[in-house]
Amino acid sequence: MKTILIMRHGEAVPMQAQDEMRVLTQKGQAQANEMGWWLKSHYAPDAVLVSPYLRAQQTAEQVLALNPVEFNETCQDIIPSGDAAFAVDYLETLISLHPQYNTWLVVAHMPIVSYLVDQLSPGKMPIFNTAAVAVIEYDEVVHRGCFLKMQAPSK
Repeated sequence: MKTILIMRHGEAVPMQAQDEMRVLTQKGQAQANEMGWWLKSHYAPDAVLVSPYLRAQQTAEQVLALNPVEFNETCQDIIPSGDAAFAVDYLETLISLHPQYNTWLVVAHMPIVSYLVDQLSPGKMPIFNTAAVAVIEYDEVVHRGCFLKMQAPSK
């Protein structure tokens, strides 16, 4: 069994012409830091996939400062308009290629984070607060997950 953690980025500045360049607000940085501590004390990721968008990269940086990992990859497929089925296929391939990693963190955006949960644990499609983390227990043999819970920052 593996653990897959699906995380939405922290609070970002309002929409602008180049959505991929939006940065975290101070609150978003604090949210990412708080969830980084939560992850460190509960799950300690081994591997991370992160969206190329700046706000997701900044969120991952906050988390990884507290949780150094051996495998860290930027994935072009986990953007807001990305195809969740394709992204899950890619994640499952990485899991099979790197069996030594038991806890995978994916840092991305709404709405794809909700769709990722549904792809991994059909029938579950939570709405994510900023910096929230969905916890999925994943059986790589049958390619099926069980949604366990959602954890959100206190602020």
